[in-house]
Amino acid sequence: MDAKDSLIPQTPIPAGADEFSKRVHGLLDGRPKDEATVSKALEGMDAMLDVIAAGLYSMASMLVGEGEDSIRLVETAVERTDLSVCSDPTEARRSSRKELCSAGIEMIAAREPGILAAPEHLVHASTCIEDDDLESAGISRAELQSMLAGPNRTSIKNWIESLPTEMRVIFVLRAVAGFPTEDTASMLAAHGGQGAEGWNGDAVREIFRQGLCSLASQLIHATSVK
Repeated sequence: MDAKDSLIPQTPIPAGADEFSKRVHGLLDGRPKDEATVSKALEGMDAMLDVIAAGLYSMASMLVGEGEDSIRLVETAVERTDLSVCSDPTEARRSSRKELCSAGIEMIAAREPGILAAPEHLVHASTCIEDDDLESAGISRAELQSMLAGPNRTSIKNWIESLPTEMRVIFVLRAVAGFPTEDTASMLAAHGGQGAEGWNGDAVREIFRQGLCSLASQLIHATSVK
């Protein structure tokens, strides 16, 4: 996953985060450490965690809705993410997103068993987008990022919440979290519960493509009524 694969602009990682990661890894040399050494090395952890948690909550709310469930997902992701084995802040963000999305899929599947079952006999729909690439609909990634960061962000979030469950989950994993097609299929198969083991890249690609077409229509409509 690469930052450019995410359609939602990322909150900048705090200045000095790379140096912080190096300091933490420096503690893992097997030698005894006094309290002052550890405290100095961990300076900046709160800022790093705050940035990660803020991004995770936004993502969680798109998956499971605003409120306590989203807060629980963030807590789970932070608990499951071992920052000590992350080589840099970007890896920490990627790992925490994977933990959050996996837990979110599990939560959705527990709410309604079978809701994330892999589709059977999925038919290729004729839509405005023939590939899982937003630019094929005539909207550049930069333009979309600008719209998502601007006054349209609330309407886009409402649109995401209105999507069918499987499309919403795939859109969040692919477009928001930036996971590749095969990783998305693997997470759905592993955590989607009843009937989810059949998810594959083709199904994810088709449903994401339909979601992108819906998004393109939403954004075009929003700009045309200004």
